[in-house]
Amino acid sequence: LCPPAMLRDQDTEADFQRFLRRVDDVTNLLQGLNSPDSAVREKAFAETEKRLQEPGASREEEESRTTVNRTLINTSGTAGAEAVDADGFLAALEKDAKERAQRRRRNEQLANALKEKGNEAFRAGDFALAIQRYSEGLEKLRDKQELYTNRAQAYLKLHEYEKAISDCEWALKCNKNCLKAYFIMGKAHLALQHFAESRQCYEQMVLIDPQKQTLFQDCVNEVGLEEKRVRDEERAEREAQAGSAAALSIQELLHKISSPDQDITYYTGNIRLLTELVNNCTGQTFFRMNNGFSILRNETVRGAFCAESKSPAEVELCVSLLLLWQAACAGNEVNQQLLLAQPDVSTQLPELLSCGTVRIQRETMALIGLYAETKNGQRMMVRQDLSRWMQILMAIVKAIVAWVDAAENNMLDLLGEESLQTGTTLSTNVALLITHVLVKAEQGRQAALARGVSMLASLAEDVELRAQLAQKREFWQSCLQLLDKCGDASRPFYQQSVLAVLGLILNLLPESSSTIQDFVVPISVRCLALLNHQDGGIVTRATGVLSYVLSASPSAVEEVVKGGVVKKMLKFLKVGGQLTSGFAIKTLAICTKSSSRAREELLKQDKRLRVLLKLLQSEDELTVGSAAFCLSQCLLLPGAASALLGSSVVQLLLRHAGGDAHRTLVKENSAIALGRLCVAEPRHIQQVRKLNGLAILNSCMQYVHSS
Repeated sequence: LCPPAMLRDQDTEADFQRFLRRVDDVTNLLQGLNSPDSAVREKAFAETEKRLQEPGASREEEESRTTVNRTLINTSGTAGAEAVDADGFLAALEKDAKERAQRRRRNEQLANALKEKGNEAFRAGDFALAIQRYSEGLEKLRDKQELYTNRAQAYLKLHEYEKAISDCEWALKCNKNCLKAYFIMGKAHLALQHFAESRQCYEQMVLIDPQKQTLFQDCVNEVGLEEKRVRDEERAEREAQAGSAAALSIQELLHKISSPDQDITYYTGNIRLLTELVNNCTGQTFFRMNNGFSILRNETVRGAFCAESKSPAEVELCVSLLLLWQAACAGNEVNQQLLLAQPDVSTQLPELLSCGTVRIQRETMALIGLYAETKNGQRMMVRQDLSRWMQILMAIVKAIVAWVDAAENNMLDLLGEESLQTGTTLSTNVALLITHVLVKAEQGRQAALARGVSMLASLAEDVELRAQLAQKREFWQSCLQLLDKCGDASRPFYQQSVLAVLGLILNLLPESSSTIQDFVVPISVRCLALLNHQDGGIVTRATGVLSYVLSASPSAVEEVVKGGVVKKMLKFLKVGGQLTSGFAIKTLAICTKSSSRAREELLKQDKRLRVLLKLLQSEDELTVGSAAFCLSQCLLLPGAASALLGSSVVQLLLRHAGGDAHRTLVKENSAIALGRLCVAEPRHIQQVRKLNGLAILNSCMQYVHSS
């Protein structure tokens, strides 16, 4: 065997491949000469004679012998091709094959012994000695795959990755499905940061053995992590280089802007260049560190920014300043705070909103919007003169349709923060504002409408604010107007607004208010209509509103029962989600309590009350309590108790009536239902007795009498 450095040589590679081809040819000839088919034997014999007579055969054999040391079939004793004896040739061929096999066995034993010595050296950490032993083994048996992979592993330990890859390639020539070769080669490529080649090696492992999927995934994850680490380091280096250049450029531009007695267009141009550099986290930091927010100390810049009546050049400079501040403050609360700390900025921003120049107003609103995005930003704005801001913002809302949504959104954010900070001082204003926003729905500003209602729904979580909103008749009237609009299928853009209004109503309904009482029936009727809506969120919230509002008005109950609410609730209990089902059973409980028609409709739609029995198996105590209450109401109807014979109702009610539920109503409602069941149909007592529940039944009767 040639030294390791020569294994990659093209001549050695060609010689090795030629050697393997000739071994295959000899094997095929032997099989042909031994074939029982005479035609095959004759063909093999002719091919053998032909090869022996080829003039290049001896030369080729001689060339091969110099490198590979092959054993050749001795044909010197043959007088000529015509005198070759077939039997003698076959015997010589077989003898040669046996000699080859013996030599291979002997070389394999030597190679295995050297492999073991190499393994011992490897385990001892002497990787150089291990490589030497594996190489000696390959001199004995050059096509032994294990020696190549073991030596590749040793090369890997010594960080000789190219040699490891070469050995793995030789191993794959010996065995194309060698998993170890692909594994080590993948590791070597990874060390060389050849990420695509490394992945390909691991992918080949899975193709060979799909059971190695877990190992493959671990290896691919390792490649991904290493690739990310390298890229992060490269990016960090690039950013550091770019940051150094940006810091220098920012410093130079700020110096130019601070220089006095320049033309106004000179400052505008440099501010625009500065904006391009500041538009990232690194640039924002350098801008702040180089005192960029003191830019208004330049009298020319400050004069243009604060001028009441601005020339075209001053407008350009003012817009450039606003864009610069947007770039410096985007997502950066430290910079936002520093900007508002500049006296001229805090006083001039409200004036810019009302200056009448659309470009300045638009960019000012965009800057304010950055503050409205976060709670801390909202708090910063609240510390300003908010009444002046609100006055200006409302004027803009009415005057500039093109960007009214953004103005309203920011205004609502600031109002919300003010109400959170100052208690109830703005409660009345908030109530008036919600009325104004709701009424504006006809003006085509649905995005602002939904945004405003959602914000106020969150604000209504405050107890005092919620109480004041609940007292406003104009608020409830506006809510009803918006709910009416949802019935127009050609206006799907109102769905988001209706969803928000229903959420707001849900927040306000727990408040005790005489004003709410006046609107229970119309609200119930609107929500009943919304139960047919295609939007599941609207259906759920409409059901939720019904579950709260109906208890305040028997008249409302009768209206919705006539409208088919019982059938709707049963449908939701069968196919609805957990939240919708919770609202639905609560609504049924309210309806069956005050309406005999509701009880009759429930029994008509579900004769064996299977829906209620299923709900009694729920883990949720509120659901169980409401289901038991509905059942107790239905048991007042003739035939209802008899319809439950043979069901699991007794077992379920006994479990809840005598159980350890945290909510007392679960026990009481189950006890009442059990008592009424046995009074209405005495045959149920037999089941109670079989379940040893007579003691529970006796205790239940007190609830039945009191009910």
